[in-house]
Amino acid sequence: MGGFFGIISKTNAVKDLFFGTDYHSHLGTKRGGLAVKKQNGFFKSIHSIENALFRSKFADEVRDLRGNSGIGVISDYENQPLVIRSHLGDYAIVTVSAINNMEFLYQKALKNKGIHFSESSRGEINPTELVAALINQEQSFEKGIVNVQESIKGSCSILILTEKGLYASRDKLGRTPIVLGEKKDSYAVTLETCAFPNLNFKTIQYLGPGEIVFMTEQGIEQKKSPQKNMQICAFLWVYYGYPSSSYEGINVEFVRNQCGAKLSENDDIQPDFVAGIPDSGIAHGLGYANKAGIPFKRPFVKYTPTWQRSFMPQEQKSRDLVATMKLIPVHKMIRQKKLLFCEDSIVRGTQLKDTIQRLFDLGALEVHMRPACPPLLFKCKFLNFSRSKSELDLAARKAIIQLEGQDFSGIQEYTQYGSDKYSQMVDKIRQRLNLTSLKYQKLNDLVEAIGLPKQRLCTYCWDGTEPYA
Repeated sequence: MGGFFGIISKTNAVKDLFFGTDYHSHLGTKRGGLAVKKQNGFFKSIHSIENALFRSKFADEVRDLRGNSGIGVISDYENQPLVIRSHLGDYAIVTVSAINNMEFLYQKALKNKGIHFSESSRGEINPTELVAALINQEQSFEKGIVNVQESIKGSCSILILTEKGLYASRDKLGRTPIVLGEKKDSYAVTLETCAFPNLNFKTIQYLGPGEIVFMTEQGIEQKKSPQKNMQICAFLWVYYGYPSSSYEGINVEFVRNQCGAKLSENDDIQPDFVAGIPDSGIAHGLGYANKAGIPFKRPFVKYTPTWQRSFMPQEQKSRDLVATMKLIPVHKMIRQKKLLFCEDSIVRGTQLKDTIQRLFDLGALEVHMRPACPPLLFKCKFLNFSRSKSELDLAARKAIIQLEGQDFSGIQEYTQYGSDKYSQMVDKIRQRLNLTSLKYQKLNDLVEAIGLPKQRLCTYCWDGTEPYA
């Protein structure tokens, strides 16, 4: 996925930019970047964060840097920010996007005389460069951003730092959040509100879907009003979002506690204690334990000093090794115990299967699993959430293939909670993971835990619905 932070101030803003961007490190695995507006142009720096913390790569550079405005980004893949020279003027740009029609837009842009693109390190077109090309086709930044929103299939949120100020644009259906904050002499824009409290920013506005604002030292001006329809990703609350962040005014940790409580309400298991798969599963587990009146304990402790998520490699075997190394078991809390674990989700199930086997090898009597969301049946095509290259990698899809064969097309039959097809699928997953029992969250309960109407949430990965496609 990725995340970004922007700031404009009457004083030096580099320190706030540095820490505000760093608070998005959980959202990306590959690149970190900063761009600062200086008197004689833009300072830009991009570093790999695959094997080091964001702040360790940029600390020396920003120590003596000065500037009253800037943008920063954490990215899964592409190099950002980009500094662009165009008829609109010089500007720096960052995006959080998933562009599904990139090849079409690329070929269309090439038909304009003089347009060219550079290749990224992966031999592909940089999505942010394509977004900049779409902006440059118009005669103003506002019209250019609208061109991006209307042209892209997928999602794209944007920050643009110009000579005069900072544009912020939330993607057309609001799949990712953008939040504005202020403090004395400064305005900021962020994807994660967890970046605000320790920098003394107060949240003042959640941008609506497709909304565009322009920020200067004097204030914030709306350039395009939000549209009515919204499809913010529900998985932000389940897994990707940081616990202290809020989206649409709804806190992540609170929702996860509510999810756990919902799981407990629909359960009749009496384990010795409840646990959570670190990290995000802990909040779900606490919600379950508090509602059920069952003790919460930690049979696994996560070792974080050298195994942060930002260091997760892209190769599967290496990821499995990291997953094993960072979870250290507490034998006394496992041996001869009946354990119930809450987890944010089951994607492929590869790492979870190994974790469950470790529990039984250490003497667990029973291992029950309660994911906080329904089975993942469809690969996200809007936010690049899943590393799986194919939907067939998903644990639920593998179970369906076992039941129906490779060419089965009636996937929707398996989205109905409690149906015979659904129950068969869940039991296949349970058998593959060697669980004593497996029970997923109901989609309606997840929606209720979040507290927004279902039509304003994207639930595509669970039920395949696209109401505004």
